[in-house]
Amino acid sequence: MPSGARRGRGSVTNPANRYERAAAEAFDDGWGTLEEAFAELPPLPTTLTPEKSRSAMAWNDSPDIGFDRSINPYRGCEHGCVYCYARPSHAYLGYSPGLDFETRLMFKPELAALLEKELRKPGYTPRPVALGANTDPYQPVERTLQLTRRVLEVLERFGHPVTIVTKSAGVLRDLDILTRMAARNLVHVCLSVTTLDPKLARVMEPRAATPARRLAAIRALADAGVPVGVLAAPMIPALNDIELERILEASAKHGARHAGYVALRLPLEIASMFEAWLNHHMPDRAGRVLALVREMRGGALYDSRFGIRQRGTGPYAELLAKRFTLALGRYGLGPAGRGAKVSGVIGWTGLDCTQFRVPEPEAKPQAQLALF
Repeated sequence: MPSGARRGRGSVTNPANRYERAAAEAFDDGWGTLEEAFAELPPLPTTLTPEKSRSAMAWNDSPDIGFDRSINPYRGCEHGCVYCYARPSHAYLGYSPGLDFETRLMFKPELAALLEKELRKPGYTPRPVALGANTDPYQPVERTLQLTRRVLEVLERFGHPVTIVTKSAGVLRDLDILTRMAARNLVHVCLSVTTLDPKLARVMEPRAATPARRLAAIRALADAGVPVGVLAAPMIPALNDIELERILEASAKHGARHAGYVALRLPLEIASMFEAWLNHHMPDRAGRVLALVREMRGGALYDSRFGIRQRGTGPYAELLAKRFTLALGRYGLGPAGRGAKVSGVIGWTGLDCTQFRVPEPEAKPQAQLALF
């Protein structure tokens, strides 16, 4: 797939799959055909492919995130956030982490049935499960596929606690389920708000809800009694980090009770993709942004060590952490996770796990016996 800015898409490149032995690269042979080919790139449609899954929950033992299990109805994400840390996972499917990630989506049609089967296993111990830890559970295709809603129906029936992270106001579609679960202390929702500038959001997150709609979703959830927080992530030096306090203040005014943040992460292919995106959309500040990222990452564009990858190191990272801590107190917000570190936390540990019950299987209608 040729690289270049596409209407409604985030990445401007489509790097080769790192597991492939061969890769193709566009080359100008002097005839001017390359420039013509990239002059007017056509829009890219979204394709959906069903995936045959063997399990519903993914497990992890990472020491710097607030959950040990998660559910992801989709692989790839149509929101197109250029900085998304989940992009490299698309290489496992044979696709590019670039434009393929936001146009070639996989979905799990049997997810709800698989989840129920796993929850019925003898000896299963309930703890809050993170919904959307990798890709957004309320991305645009959820409007028709409704996989996330079916998962919530199963979790409600079993009395199983769940945390949700999303950039979409589409979470309000399931307000009926969320309200009932909130009354039982079984759910916590976190809206990711990266910027309050709709123009910047359109470039960084082309198919996600506008910042105003995300704030409105926070208000609607809070008014319905659903515990809701805000995740200001990622904070990108010299791009959106200046908005940290404004994001937290606006979210608190709309009813957010908790907050978290994550410093920009650029693992694997995302580093070159983000650099290309900066040079394309913001060439005047690209050098400054990348220099500050390296300052936070020990001279590199990324440091994957646990305890560091979420917040970075050095004076700039320390200043960001102090600003966040001061803003929590100023706006009456708590950290996004009881007893957890104030930065980079998505999980929520204050939910009730004691209500978990395995319901009786639904009785199947008996077939009428034959007379002869």
